[in-house]
Amino acid sequence: MATSVLRRFLMPSVRMPFSAPLQKSVSTSQTLQRNFSATPTPFSTYNQVARGCRTKQRARKAVSPALRDVLAPALKGVCLKVGTTSPKKPNSGQRKTARVRLSTGRVVTCYIPGEGHNVQQHSVVLCRGGRSQDCPGVRYHLVRGAMDLGGVGNRVTSRSKYGTKKPKKAAV
Repeated sequence: MATSVLRRFLMPSVRMPFSAPLQKSVSTSQTLQRNFSATPTPFSTYNQVARGCRTKQRARKAVSPALRDVLAPALKGVCLKVGTTSPKKPNSGQRKTARVRLSTGRVVTCYIPGEGHNVQQHSVVLCRGGRSQDCPGVRYHLVRGAMDLGGVGNRVTSRSKYGTKKPKKAAV
């Protein structure tokens, strides 16, 4: 009887009937061991909960909120101003950016990818999501080769990202 009570307390997941016959073998001593975790799971006490220990997780910020609000992959816009931005600390250089008024009326700052561009004020451009990591406040990219923004000239690799057609093969 004492062994069955011990077994019930040490291994609560195993339900043994009280009238079960006791078996004296090597396996019973192995089943009496219970695995304890070194770190107990931290349950909140009632007082901790009453004092407000549980806070809701903050909602994640959208990378491109102007596009997410209207559920669009890209939006048409008109350039208001074209300029350069200096990148954050470890990087240096001049990143080409444009202030664009989208068709929804919002004004956003967009990054112009690739070498060289033909964007100027009043150009109609296509704006997609995706931030420029080293430019603060730039959360959008302009699509090369769409609307008034031309593709990158003499581009050989990753041409689809920069709106460049496949080069003609040289005549032999």
